[in-house]
Amino acid sequence: MAYNIISLKDMYAAIGENKAKEILSNFECPLNKDVEYFIKEKALQFLKMRISQTFLVSTSFKGQNVIVGYFALTNKITKIKKSSLSNSLKKRISRFAEQSTTEKYFYVSLPLIGQLGKNYKNNYNSLISGDELLKLACDKVIEAQNILGGKFAFVECEDKEKLKEFYESNGFVCFGKRNLEKDEKEQNTGNYLLQMLCDLSNN
Repeated sequence: MAYNIISLKDMYAAIGENKAKEILSNFECPLNKDVEYFIKEKALQFLKMRISQTFLVSTSFKGQNVIVGYFALTNKITKIKKSSLSNSLKKRISRFAEQSTTEKYFYVSLPLIGQLGKNYKNNYNSLISGDELLKLACDKVIEAQNILGGKFAFVECEDKEKLKEFYESNGFVCFGKRNLEKDEKEQNTGNYLLQMLCDLSNN
C-alpha cells in the first residue's frame, strides 16, 4: 500500500490553525492516551515553538485520503550508560558523543522519535502496520542525517513487554530509563519511560 507523508508545518501554512485542529481532532488512539493527547493538544503548539516536527501519514481508502497514523521528531541531548551497550555499539556511538569525566556515560545529541501512533478512528489503524509506520519515521530521520550527518536515533516508550519487543524486533536496544515529568504522568502509566537506541545505518 502506498503512503503519503504530510508535514503538519505545511498543512498549517496551507489551511490555517482552525482547519488543522479540526483534522487532528479526528485522531483516536485508545491504546495510548499520550499519543492521542499529543496530536490533539501539543503538536501545533510544539510546531510553533519549534520544539518538534509532526508528520501525518495518509493513504487512499474507499476513494478518500485518510490519516492512518503520525510520528513526531525532535532532537534531544541524552545520557547513555556505557555498560548498557555492546562493545561494537559503544565504539560506533563514541564517534558522535562526548564522554563524562568518569567515562561511565556518553552524552550525545540524537534525533528522538518522540511520538508514534496509529489512528484507530473508523478502523484506519488496520491500513498500516506498526513496523511500516516506524520505518517511515526512521526514513525521515535518515533524510535529515543525509544532510547533517549522524546515524543513530532513539525512542522513549512505556515499560510494556509488547512495546519493548516491537522496538527490539526493529533493531532498537534498551539503554536506560527516563523519569516522567509531572505533566507526563497523567497520560502515561508507571513513573518512567524506557529509552531505546537504533543504528539507522543498518536499516
